[in-house]
Amino acid sequence: MNQKITIRDVAKHAGVSAATVSYVLNGVNKVSDETKDRVLQAIEHLNYQPDFTAISLSKRKSKMIGVIMPLVEDTLAPILKENPYVSELLSGVEYTCRKNGYDFVISGISKAEECKNWIMKRNLDALLVLGKFPVNVFEKMKPLSIPLVFVDSFEEYANAYHNIRINDELGGYLGTKHLIDIGHTQICFVPNGKIDRAVDGQRFLGFKRALKEAGIPFKKEMVVEGKLNTFENGYSIGLELMKKQDITGIFTSSDITALGIIKSLNDHKKRIPGDYAIVGFDDLMISKFSSPSLTTIRQDVFRKGSIAAETCITVIESEDVHPEQIMLPVELVVRDSTKEKSDI
Repeated sequence: MNQKITIRDVAKHAGVSAATVSYVLNGVNKVSDETKDRVLQAIEHLNYQPDFTAISLSKRKSKMIGVIMPLVEDTLAPILKENPYVSELLSGVEYTCRKNGYDFVISGISKAEECKNWIMKRNLDALLVLGKFPVNVFEKMKPLSIPLVFVDSFEEYANAYHNIRINDELGGYLGTKHLIDIGHTQICFVPNGKIDRAVDGQRFLGFKRALKEAGIPFKKEMVVEGKLNTFENGYSIGLELMKKQDITGIFTSSDITALGIIKSLNDHKKRIPGDYAIVGFDDLMISKFSSPSLTTIRQDVFRKGSIAAETCITVIESEDVHPEQIMLPVELVVRDSTKEKSDI
């Protein structure tokens, strides 16, 4: 059985004192950057895992929050490059962190052990989790006793922590009802991938509720699932929707997908809202400037990021904070991509 690596082993490997290693682990600004790097390299090389459960938050003042999200093909590049939703949310995180003297770092969820080591190496004060969080990663991090704040998580274990969400079911209902109210009965729902995903699943429930309320029977052909939440995926779905002769209303689970569909339809000489009425979800800044401008379900994405960061800071700086399920509002914003059928 391998002997457990101690702080003295790390100190010996780095050529420093045990106190210096302790300073680095606790974020105490008493060592040079060069020495700190040497200690961190020793920690990584020896796979040293300090017992953070024995270290109080008052001694771990790195003032650094970690943000993690799911990887796409082993990288965050597609998300950060092509998803304005994430950019707007992170803008809210950055604003609140900076205002309160905190910094944040971003990483993707990969292997559980790698995530755990990343948290320890960065000496994070709290972790902000965007989207679905794999159970194996969650279990691996439990011994670290690091405060967790979730955003858009419907996993059962997230109920024991602060969780910032919106009323996705209501958003799905409002978007679909709007299309019904302006005269559409043949409506298609386009989720961000599969409808078994938590957020899309909630919006799908709202979609079906609006149909049932209006006496419109649901058919499986009304759902067109995509792959990724990107403009390109939306463009491809637009091509697919044009093959469905009876569809006139389109409700998407994101503005990004909706804008891709609009581009696809415009390129093929389809009129919006004449031939198709389209409703998005999020109310991203870009939605005001598309052609036509996009009717959408508004959630304040910047505010969601800001509240998530604010919650992290509250958890870090308060000794006894009970977990809250924070539900933010949604509302319908009507623009040019929808219009009463009688007015077209």
